[in-house]
Amino acid sequence: MSVLDKVLSLRPGNAVARVGSGSRVPLLNPRELIRALASVPVALPCIPVQSKGALPGLLAAARAEDSVLGLACPHPLADRGAADRFVSAVHEAASEAGHARPLFLQAGPVRVTATDAVALSSLQEGLFRVVDAGFALVSLDVSRLDSYAAIEAVNALAGPLLERELSLELTPPAGAEALAGCQTLLEGLRQWKVPVRFVRLPESELGGAEPDVAMLRRLVELAASHDARVTVGEVSAGLPRALPTYVAAGVAKVDCVGPFPRLALGAWPPEVRGGVEAKARAAGLPAGELLSVVEEQLPALEPAAREKLEALSFAEATEAMAALGATRSGGLSMTFLANDRGD
Repeated sequence: MSVLDKVLSLRPGNAVARVGSGSRVPLLNPRELIRALASVPVALPCIPVQSKGALPGLLAAARAEDSVLGLACPHPLADRGAADRFVSAVHEAASEAGHARPLFLQAGPVRVTATDAVALSSLQEGLFRVVDAGFALVSLDVSRLDSYAAIEAVNALAGPLLERELSLELTPPAGAEALAGCQTLLEGLRQWKVPVRFVRLPESELGGAEPDVAMLRRLVELAASHDARVTVGEVSAGLPRALPTYVAAGVAKVDCVGPFPRLALGAWPPEVRGGVEAKARAAGLPAGELLSVVEEQLPALEPAAREKLEALSFAEATEAMAALGATRSGGLSMTFLANDRGD
C-alpha cells in the first residue's frame, strides 16, 4: 500500500459514506493530525470559507506549503442543504486538483442560544445532517449560556458525534473569567463522559493582537488535563503577526479569519456587494459572515473575479500557514499516520 492508501484507511466512516470509498482525498479527523504532529511546534490552520470560489486558492496554498488544512463551513445549519453543498464543493475542488495533503472539515461554530426542548431538538436534527454530510469536527458555541446550562446543552447535543467518534470543539460561556469558565465546562462534561477535543476562545478574549501568553499557557495546561487542546478563534487583528506566539504557547488550532471575508465579499461587483452589506446591517451581522449564508442566491462570479479571489486567497493562506509552523506538516503527518495507524 502507498502512503496515501494507508492514510485513506483512517478517514472517518461518515466522510467515506459521503464521498465514496473510491475518493482519493484524505479527509481526516483532526484528532489524527494532532496525534501525528504531537512532537512538532505547529498549530492546525483552519480557514472559514465564505465563498466557495476561494477553495481552489486555499487548497493550492496547502499544496505549496505542504500543509495540513482545515476548512470551516461557518453556517452549516443555514438551510437543510448547506452542509452537503459545502462538503461537495470541497471534495470536487480537491479531487479536480489531485489534492493529497490532509484535510479536515469543520462545521461551525454553531451558536447554541437556548436550552428548551424544541430548540435542542432542532439543533440535534441539524447536527445529524452535519455528521451525515461528512464533517469530522463540529464546533459548538455555548458562550451565551451559563456554565450549567451549557453542560446540559452539550450533553444533549453530543450524541451524533459520540456515536461516530468525531471531534467536538466548544466555545465556553462568556462573562466569567476564561480559565474558570473552561474548567467548569470541562469538568462537568467529564462527569457525563462527553469528550471535548478542542476548547475554543476568541482572539478578543486572549489579548487581541497582543496575546496574553501567560494566560494562554495556563489555558493550554488546563485543557491538556482534560485531554483537550486549545483553539484560538476569530483571529483577525493578530494575523499573521501573533500566530507564532500562539504556536509557542502550545495552541493546537487557529481559526484564521483575517482578510478572508473581505476578499470573498470583494469578488462580487459593487451592486451585489451593496445588497449583501445592506442585508447584513439589517441582520446585525458582518457582511462577510452573511455572505456564506446567501452565496447560493447571488449571481455566479465572473471568471476574472474568481481567478483574483483564488490568487488573493492563496497568498493570504500561505502566509498564515507559514506563521503557524504548518509548512511541511502535510508530508510529516502523512508519513506518521501511514506508519502508525493505531492498528
